[in-house]
Amino acid sequence: MTRLRPLVVDLHCDTVIRWAAGKATLRRRGRGGHVDLPHLASGGVGVQVFALYVAPSFAPDRSHARAMELLHAFQAELARHRAAAGLATTVGQIRRLHLAGKVAAVLSIENGDAIEDDIDRLETFYRAGIRMMSLTWNPSNRLADGAMEHRLGGLTVFGRRVIRRMQALGILVDVSHLSEKSFWDVSKITRGPIIASHSNAMSIQPHPRNLNDDQIRALAGRGGVIGINFYPEFLGEPSVERVAAHVDHLVRHGGIGCVAIGSDFDGIPSTPRGLEDASRFPAISRTLARRGYAAAQIDQIMGGNALRVFEAVWGR
Repeated sequence: MTRLRPLVVDLHCDTVIRWAAGKATLRRRGRGGHVDLPHLASGGVGVQVFALYVAPSFAPDRSHARAMELLHAFQAELARHRAAAGLATTVGQIRRLHLAGKVAAVLSIENGDAIEDDIDRLETFYRAGIRMMSLTWNPSNRLADGAMEHRLGGLTVFGRRVIRRMQALGILVDVSHLSEKSFWDVSKITRGPIIASHSNAMSIQPHPRNLNDDQIRALAGRGGVIGINFYPEFLGEPSVERVAAHVDHLVRHGGIGCVAIGSDFDGIPSTPRGLEDASRFPAISRTLARRGYAAAQIDQIMGGNALRVFEAVWGR
């Protein structure tokens, strides 16, 4: 892959929900918001993954409609700001947008209930630009057990079909929010890299949303990445140093290549001190430098590792 200038890739934010509710725009984050164009620019963010989050309350028969509402809100917002941002579905498009000084917006779905019972909707979403999808949110659904509910025994038969179709299309499988059993089921039936877009290390902060050391090693061994989540409940304390502690742990157990950033901005009720919005990403780089990470390693963590996975799954 041609080397891009160092840039931040944030693997997860929930900002589209705020756009759909009229609480913010891509230009203005609004009261209490974390992400907008000025703050992304200040933070050096070249690639922002925008999640279409389908809350479990919309299941079972409103989930697809809700996903489409969010997709249309995303499309409308990007159309109004096409001079500053553009949809990216390949690493080549990310490269071109970055060189043009624009933010590359990548689309993901959070909660596979968005397709309801129609697997062909994956192809519709793919054509609309979706390049990542998590199978569940915290509860179990028709695809798998979630991190906070274990009633199906891992992946369902339908969940297995969905994953196979995702991989055939080139939609990156996101294991954040899965139960441990579902995680291992996914690991068995997938090929190539998978990601945990916004999860942390369970050994640092015991929480069902975090990954244990065996999961970290398995995901890293597949060439995947784990995006460090900024939610203090998943970190253990609200500080940049705590973010760095999770980075240290992932590096120790999975190697430098498995670490990425997945802020969860606009989806979390509080943030660490010093990471109050998207302009503050340089605080992580400075903290890692103080802890002895080389510049090239920091570039990997802040964006290079995620780009490598994108290229492996999507192609160039």
